Amino acid sequence: MTSRPRLPGWPVVWPAPARVRACMTVREGGSSSAPFDRLNLALHVGDDPEQVLANRERLCRSLGVQAVFLDQVHGVAVADLAHPVVEPADASLTDRPGLACTVMVADCLPVLLADRQARWVAAAHAGWRGLAGQEVQGVLEALVQSLGVRGVLPQDLMAWLGPCIGPAKFEVGPEVRQALCQGMPQAADHFRPSSREGHFRADLPALARQRLQALGVAGIYGNDSTEAWCTVSQPSRFFSHRRDSRLLGSTGRMAALVWLEA
Repeated sequence: MTSRPRLPGWPVVWPAPARVRACMTVREGGSSSAPFDRLNLALHVGDDPEQVLANRERLCRSLGVQAVFLDQVHGVAVADLAHPVVEPADASLTDRPGLACTVMVADCLPVLLADRQARWVAAAHAGWRGLAGQEVQGVLEALVQSLGVRGVLPQDLMAWLGPCIGPAKFEVGPEVRQALCQGMPQAADHFRPSSREGHFRADLPALARQRLQALGVAGIYGNDSTEAWCTVSQPSRFFSHRRDSRLLGSTGRMAALVWLEA
């Protein structure tokens, strides 16, 4: 029997049922060269496609699952992995064992969901555009509603928030604050004035928690907005689009995955 390679990862700690499995990759463990070193999982950033595909194969082999990568566009579309994914989407869900809902990130917030009966799992790519959506109908609202259509109540869901750009590093303009406060004025609590006139420091994980709580999701774990979770602040561990693209021209992508075991 061939043993599975063991890849480094960020711990996913939440009280999910044993049948629910999850993984958050870091930049270690792959074979891509700088500035994509090493476990880059994205084909669209300029890395050698052969290296990316080798990294994806290494990831799937280590987990024993089929990771389903999405064409992410910072939108709100939700893909059901029971059907072939042919359109852009920034979230996915499945009740099929062995298929991993997968989102790629390098500053945006990955959000994993599972219901307490271990019937469904889901994942969302939640940058500020995806969170904001249109009139408080962002990617998290779309995903929770899609699960609701399938019989999963919000109070039966638990969520895990992964690493993302932290509030000390996420400087945004007034248009971002306006978009995230539209229809949800309480979101203003998660913005602080920055040293740059007219700009703000935004707390992305806190904004996501707020939206999940408003939807009725009570069990929310993971990213608590501290520096340990900040992708920009830890270059040896995390890819960061905001940090690396300015200096190096591009960067890789990490992935958050959640799946059901048979």
